[in-house]
Amino acid sequence: MEPTETNHIDPSIAPSGTGCAECLAGHGAGWWFHLRRCAQCGKIGCCDSSPSQHSTNHAHTAGHPVLTSFEPGETWFWNAETEETFEGPKLAAPRSRPESQPVPGPEGQVPSDWRNQLRG
Repeated sequence: MEPTETNHIDPSIAPSGTGCAECLAGHGAGWWFHLRRCAQCGKIGCCDSSPSQHSTNHAHTAGHPVLTSFEPGETWFWNAETEETFEGPKLAAPRSRPESQPVPGPEGQVPSDWRNQLRG
């Protein structure tokens, strides 16, 4: 791991919730495909395949380049500046969204043509 990446990870910070904070607040499309977690501040955002791409936007605007998956069973980290994956430390629980939470989500907000709205 590059020294700059360790400066952007705070293992003690809990996630901001169980879904994309901005989608839930009514910003953007209002639904997500997969979730990502900021390794520095814990903010949960939607992935780059989601219509609003809140996670990467947060990484660039907040200067918090290190993201990690917030999906069950996934432990990878991503540096949005270098576009590289790497292994990182164990973060504060919970490490993922609840397994009972649907994908895509949130329940009741996903359009029937969601597959056609995915990016990349």
